[in-house]
Amino acid sequence: MIRLDGVSVRLGRGSNATQVLDRLDLAIPRGATVALVGPSGCGKSTVLRTILGLISPDTGSITVDGVGVDVANRGEIRRRSGFVIQDGGLFPHLTGRANAALPMVRERWSSARIAARLDELAALVELESEMLDRHPLELSGGQRQRVALMRALALEPDLLLMDEPLGALDPRIRWRLQQLLRSLFERLGTTVVLVTHDLAEADWFTDDIALLHDGRVRRRGPLAEIAADRDDDFVAAFVESHEHLRLAGEEPSA
Repeated sequence: MIRLDGVSVRLGRGSNATQVLDRLDLAIPRGATVALVGPSGCGKSTVLRTILGLISPDTGSITVDGVGVDVANRGEIRRRSGFVIQDGGLFPHLTGRANAALPMVRERWSSARIAARLDELAALVELESEMLDRHPLELSGGQRQRVALMRALALEPDLLLMDEPLGALDPRIRWRLQQLLRSLFERLGTTVVLVTHDLAEADWFTDDIALLHDGRVRRRGPLAEIAADRDDDFVAAFVESHEHLRLAGEEPSA
């Protein structure tokens, strides 16, 4: 269980500071997949970074399985977590194999154990093994994302955090990876927190969608329930804007 209770975060200094999270409450059950959606600047990515301890909240508390995320234990929480960002975040000077192996190297696994695990992971994400010997610039966007996913899954994490991992991909590749990821989520049983700007994509992955606005959870539930809310002007406008983009073909749909 992940809990954020009354979490507030201000980024920047002085008059340039921005209130990104404002007394946000969010509970995520163990083994669940939750999608965070909302307009730019609503705090989606900041939620992921506070869970990892990359950002310390100004107020409130964050716990992972009952353990507070603080300076003393955030290193252990990060080791138990996998993090995937848009375009993978791979190191360009390392091969795909070396990128994917980084968590295992850090944990001082033997070369034989690392090689065996990389073979398992490549099969899991449906990536040809020879692709791992290429550098990121020699890989397609979809291949880079698969390597990044291998790296995130290397230590069999309890928690997988994904920050718009498919946003920059070609629609055909994005659709294939959406299918792959949903299958992986179902098989692995890992707790997943997924940030996406696409309501259709969120709906594809889960019926537990949290719509953020002004640093708080404005609505939470299946997309059908969120879309049926016509009493909240923000919620109605947000849903309608996505429906307009989908019909216009400007936003890929799951």
